[in-house]
Amino acid sequence: MRKSFLLLLVIIAGLTQTTQAQLFDQNPEMLTRKDTLRGSLRPERTCYDVTYYDLKVEVDIKNKFITGNNTIYFTANQNFKTIQIDLAENLAITSIVWGNKKLEFKREWDAVFVSFPDEIVSGSKEKITITYKGNPQVAKNAPWDGGFSWNKDTHNRDWVGISCQGLGASVWWPNKDHLSDEPDSMQITGIVPSELMCIANGNLVENKELGNGKTAYTWKVSYPINNYNVSLNIGHYAHFGEVYTNDKGEKLSMDYYVLDYNLELAKKHFAQVAPMMRCYEQYLGHYPFYKDGFALVETPYLGMEHQSAVAYGNNYRTGYNGYDFSGIGLNFDYIIIHETGHEWWGNHVSVKDIADLWVHEGFCTYSESIYVECMYGYETAMNYIQAMKRNVSNDSPIIGQYNVNKEGSGDMYQKSAVFLNTLRSIIDNDALWWSIIGGIQSDFSYKTVTTQEIETYISTKAGRDFSKEFDQYLRNTELPVLEYRITAKEGGVEVLYRWESPVAGFDMPVRYMVGANKPQWIQPNATWQKVFIPQTDITAFKWDEQHFYFTPQLLEP
Repeated sequence: MRKSFLLLLVIIAGLTQTTQAQLFDQNPEMLTRKDTLRGSLRPERTCYDVTYYDLKVEVDIKNKFITGNNTIYFTANQNFKTIQIDLAENLAITSIVWGNKKLEFKREWDAVFVSFPDEIVSGSKEKITITYKGNPQVAKNAPWDGGFSWNKDTHNRDWVGISCQGLGASVWWPNKDHLSDEPDSMQITGIVPSELMCIANGNLVENKELGNGKTAYTWKVSYPINNYNVSLNIGHYAHFGEVYTNDKGEKLSMDYYVLDYNLELAKKHFAQVAPMMRCYEQYLGHYPFYKDGFALVETPYLGMEHQSAVAYGNNYRTGYNGYDFSGIGLNFDYIIIHETGHEWWGNHVSVKDIADLWVHEGFCTYSESIYVECMYGYETAMNYIQAMKRNVSNDSPIIGQYNVNKEGSGDMYQKSAVFLNTLRSIIDNDALWWSIIGGIQSDFSYKTVTTQEIETYISTKAGRDFSKEFDQYLRNTELPVLEYRITAKEGGVEVLYRWESPVAGFDMPVRYMVGANKPQWIQPNATWQKVFIPQTDITAFKWDEQHFYFTPQLLEP
């Protein structure tokens, strides 16, 4: 999810703020009732559960205008007469219909309160159809400041894409725009000029010429899907594909939609996709969307994790649009590897509130190192993780503010990934660690989760309470400081040590090394402790900062 051809200096300066998904102002004074309406689970939202969306959108490229309707199928969780849906206030609702009745509604910013003439009874299954139109928000800097990208390809032909993570899908279509409620499946129809192709999520079930110079492309999603993952991609696409066969003999259709003049280039460049899929399946488990297939779709912005139709705009370069994002000389296409990782983290296992977005971005960023370990080996993966530390800002907590649609710090990417690697090091049992990573995927399959659920799960499976580590790295800003004094003694050295941390009771174990000897464990806490290391000198002593994340602070003896 990147804007193409960023200047190198801009990339370097902004990496920690714009590495993956769009990040927003975290100033609490800016929060308003509008934020609460957008981000909270109010009674008008919790009273119903969406089961299916049937979305139809006609795109008028010349006038940058859309006309559409969405039928929302839902089940009542309780008796009610009013529900909240969401649609950007710059888009006009022309009608909301229930059965043969037009429903009354009122707006409060982007929140739309729909009133039923009769009480809807708990357990009943209903549907409403919302018809709407207008000029949707134009993306200022897709995907970070998203909306519609009305672009031209290099042949000066129309090329349109949509990105809306953070903003929410209600920036362009009406829905219950809260991450906690995903439809079980949905249908997406894009109506576009007939000379263009429209690619959406899932499988193409029909492309129908309408006889007026327009074609309707209908796509079916077979699985639950985040609203912000729903997308339309419109352009002069060429299609090719391959069939990936996993270790169980299951076959996955992998489709690639690229601008027609990039076809031969893409065929060579996308050769890295199948090996990546094999690595992710080995470590993360079964690709979650076999029935819908996997697709890369070329976009006029750098990328986004749109489920089963991953947006790709890295210009067929290695790294981050040609920049070595790894910092250690690896030459894979960063956008392919990262955005595909989101099929497991964010699309398969999703969060209930955007404040916990680190579960999407941190685990996905960590999955980059999984790919590196699979392809290049363990030591290279550890170097890859180590290189991430230079992009951590420690500016604010990784977990954002709940119930107001506010993400946490951009550190949710690199810092979260290094934190996860620290947990792996503490557990010190790779068979157990990989069972935990795969277990999150299997035990929370197609579910929405909270940080607390992930924290409890890891602690339970590991047999160790990690609550202090979660508090330290996700809910606080600064790193823990390991204060220590080291002095030469007869026959060796003595090391005094203790943790300085804002988290009461913080006692994370770490390791130290002496020369080429095996690393040794200690478990510091807030009280001074000491260890005597025989037959060594001060210069041979060092902390294991490769596998743990903390700040060592040497004090005067």
